[in-house]
Amino acid sequence: MIINRRQAVIVGAGPAGLTAALELLRRTDIVPVVLEKSQAMGGLSRTVNYKGNRLDLGGHRFFSKSDRVMNWWLEILPLESSGRVSTVISYHNQHRELSLNGLPQANSSELDRVMLIRNRKSRIYFLRKFFDYPISLSVQTAGNLGALRMLKIGASYVRSAMFPIKPESSLEDFFINRFGRQLYFTFFKTYSEKVWGVPCNQISAEWGAQRIKGLSIAKAVQHMIRKLCGKPKSLSQEDTETSLIENFLYPKHGPGQLWETVAEMIVARGGEICTRVSVDKVETSHNRVTAVEAVDERGARRKFLADYVFSTMPVIELTQSIDAPVPERVREIAKGLMYRNLVTVGMLLTKLRIPNLQDNWIYVQEPDVLVGRIQIFNNWSPHLVADPSTTWLGLEYFCNDADELWRQSDERMIALATEEMERIGMIDRADLLDAVVVRVPKAYPAYLGSYDRFNEIREYFDGFENLFLAGRNGMHKYNNQDHSMLTAMTAVDNIVAGCFDKSAIWAVNAEQDYHEKYDAD
Repeated sequence: MIINRRQAVIVGAGPAGLTAALELLRRTDIVPVVLEKSQAMGGLSRTVNYKGNRLDLGGHRFFSKSDRVMNWWLEILPLESSGRVSTVISYHNQHRELSLNGLPQANSSELDRVMLIRNRKSRIYFLRKFFDYPISLSVQTAGNLGALRMLKIGASYVRSAMFPIKPESSLEDFFINRFGRQLYFTFFKTYSEKVWGVPCNQISAEWGAQRIKGLSIAKAVQHMIRKLCGKPKSLSQEDTETSLIENFLYPKHGPGQLWETVAEMIVARGGEICTRVSVDKVETSHNRVTAVEAVDERGARRKFLADYVFSTMPVIELTQSIDAPVPERVREIAKGLMYRNLVTVGMLLTKLRIPNLQDNWIYVQEPDVLVGRIQIFNNWSPHLVADPSTTWLGLEYFCNDADELWRQSDERMIALATEEMERIGMIDRADLLDAVVVRVPKAYPAYLGSYDRFNEIREYFDGFENLFLAGRNGMHKYNNQDHSMLTAMTAVDNIVAGCFDKSAIWAVNAEQDYHEKYDAD
C-alpha cells in the first residue's frame, strides 16, 4: 500500500482541469482530485444531450498549432479509420508532412471513440445575404455589397493602412487598423457588440489580439492566393491564420466525448473526480495553500488536503473563498471583473427555408435581431443528430446577469428565437419540431470593468507558490480550448521542474507568436 502520496486538488472539470489531472498522473506520483460543480465533464466544452440530439456549446473546433495539443487529442481519440487518407498533417517542429495513415487510427471495436476530419465553413449573414468569413474579395462579395459600398470599403482600408490609429487602445481601433472603418461598420461592429453588450470603443484591444491575432485584409488575400495556386492542404495549417483554417478534428459525438473519455482515464489511473460539489473555502498557511473545502448538494462538507492546487473557478469566487488576508484593492478589482453569459436555444426542424447550408456556424450581423450566431450541428458531425433527416440548430444569445434575456423563461426564449429566425428568412415556424434552452453563466470573461488592473490580482495569487491559476475563468482570459489546455500543461511542467515562477503559464496566448509557433518538447 502506498501512503503519503502527494495530492493535487483541481477545482473544475473543464479542459484545463482535466488536462492537469491526466498530465499529473502520466508524469508524476501526484494524485489528482477534481472538484466539479456540475455533473458534466468538459466545462463549456461539454456536450449536452437532448433526446439524442447533441449540442456543442459555443462550437469547438479541435485545431491547434501546438503539436503538443494535437498529439494529446489524437492519443485520447484516434482518427476514424476510413481506408486510404489523402489529407496530410504537418508537424512543424520536424518541418515535414506525414500521411494520416501514420497517425493513430481507431480499429473496428472503437468506431465511436474517434476523431472525424471536418471541413470548416462559416459565413456572415448581413442584408439577408451570405458573405464569406473571413471576408474574401470575391465576385459574390462585390455583388452583395454593390459597387458604391465596395469603393467606400477600398478607400477606407487604404486610409487606415496609411494612417493607422495610434495608440491602438480599443477593439474598435483594432478592427479599423486591420480592415478599415467602412468594413468594420459593415461586418464587425454589430456582432461584436452583441457578444459584449457594450460599444467596441469601450472594449480593450487585447480581445482582438487574443482572438483574431494576425488576421487582416492582407492575410486574407494571401490565403486566397495560396488556395488559387493549389497549395496542398495540411491539417495543422501552420502557415495559416487561425481564423482562416479550412479543416479541423472533431469528436464523433461532440467535444464532451473527449472530456468524458479523459475523465474515465483519470479514474482508471487512480485519480478522483467529485461532481456536484462547490468549493467555498481555500485554506492557506504563509505562502502555500494547504487544503480545499467543498460542500455537496445535501450540505455535506469535505476537506481535501493539498500539496498543489489548480484553480479554474472564476477569480471572484477564488477571492471570496481563500482564507488569507486579501488586500482590499485586490477584492475590489475581483468584484469589478465582468462576464458575459451564453444562452443557447436548440431548435430541431424538418428543414430550413434556405436549403443545403454547409456552414458550421453563421455570424448574424443583422442589427434587427438579438441572436448573435447560429450553429448547424449536422455539419459539425452527422452523429450529433438523432434523425439525419432533420436539421438541428443552436442559436446563441449573449447577456449579463441583470439582462431580461437571462431571466426569460424557456418558453419565451424559444418564442423569441423562433420569431427572429423567421424574420430573417431562415425558417418557417411550421417546420419547428422541438426546442430546448441551455444557459451557461460566466461563459466569456470580458475585458471590461476592472480588467485593466488585473495584473494586481495575478501578482497576489502568484505569491502562493503551490497555487496555479489555469483555464479561461481561472485566469480571466478569453482562451480557446487548446490555450486552456496549454496553461494546465505548463503548470505541470513547473511542478515537474520544481519551478514556482508562473510567468510561462501567463504567457500562453498572451503574445501573438506564442501560440502560432509553439513547439512541443
